[in-house]
Amino acid sequence: MKSNGKIAIVTGAFGFAGANLTEHLLDYGYKVYAVGRKGSSHNDRFSESGSLKKVLVEMDDYDKICDHIEDEDIEKAEAFALFHLSWGGARDDFDAQSQNIDGSLRFLDSAKVIKEKCLKSGNSDVLVKVVGIGSQAEYGVKDGLITEDLSLEPFSAYGSCKAAAYYLMSSKARILGIDFVWGRIFSLIGKYEPSGRMLPDVVRKLSAGEAVSLSSCEQFWDYLDAGDAADAIIALFEKGKNGEAYNIANGNYERLKSFVERAAEYVGADKGLIGYGNKAVPYVSLAVTGNKLKNDTGWEPKVSFEESVAFYNS
Repeated sequence: MKSNGKIAIVTGAFGFAGANLTEHLLDYGYKVYAVGRKGSSHNDRFSESGSLKKVLVEMDDYDKICDHIEDEDIEKAEAFALFHLSWGGARDDFDAQSQNIDGSLRFLDSAKVIKEKCLKSGNSDVLVKVVGIGSQAEYGVKDGLITEDLSLEPFSAYGSCKAAAYYLMSSKARILGIDFVWGRIFSLIGKYEPSGRMLPDVVRKLSAGEAVSLSSCEQFWDYLDAGDAADAIIALFEKGKNGEAYNIANGNYERLKSFVERAAEYVGADKGLIGYGNKAVPYVSLAVTGNKLKNDTGWEPKVSFEESVAFYNS
C-alpha cells in the first residue's frame, strides 16, 4: 500500500504491543520508523523496506530519534504520529522503572525537534502528535467500574512510574506545544504474546493434558486482542482529543474463571485439570469501560477471545 503522507515513529516497535501496532500501521499505509533496543532478540520481526526503517537506540538517546528521520519525510509529511510504547525493568525495580520516565521525556524532545524541522523546511501544516502508552497499573486496586476520571493509586514501582510519566509528559507536551494523548492498556492477548504469562501458559498446559493450579480467579478481568489494541492506539492518534487519557480495553469484562474455562473449551481440554485456589494477593479486579475511547474515536474491538487464543497454538 502506498504511503498517504503519514509517518509513524514507534518506540518498543518489536515488542508484544509494539509489533502489532507496527504491522497495523504498515497495513494502513503509514511509513514506520521502528525504534528498538540494540541487541534485542525481537529485532528480526520486521525487515527494512521503503515503508519501514529500523532505529536501534537506547532510551537515553530518545531525544536524538529525530536525527534518523529522512529529510524527504520532514519536507513532505502530512502528519507525524509518535507512539511511545517502550518500557523496561521489573515491576518493583525502582531504579529501572524511574529511568523510563527520563526516556519518555526525551521522546518529547524529539517530537519538538521534528516539528521545528518541519516548520523550517516550509512544511507548516504538518500535525505532530505524541501518543503515550500507560497501563491499568496506574489505577491500583479499585472496587467498582474503572473509568478515566478515577484517581490514580498505583501500588507498584511500575504503576507509579507509568503514572508519573503520564503527568510529566502531559505537562511537558503542553509547554512544548505538542499535541499529546495517553492510553492505558489493560490485558492484551494474542499475536506475539510472550510465554510466561498466565493465559498462554494455561492454554499450552491444558492442550497437552497437563493440570494447572490457579488462584480463585473470581476477580473481573478484561482481555483485548493485541491487534484490536493496535487499532485503538492508531485511533487515538487520528481522533483522540488533545490532553486526554483513555482506557484501552474491550469493556466486556468477565470473571477471570470464565475466561479460563472458555479457553479450556476452545482447546477441548478437560476442565477437571483446572485447580482453583485462594484469592489472589493483591486482589486486582479489572471491571473497566472503554466507552470514552469508543465515543471519541469510533473504535470498536473486532476480534473474539477465542480468535486471540488461537494464536497460542499457531
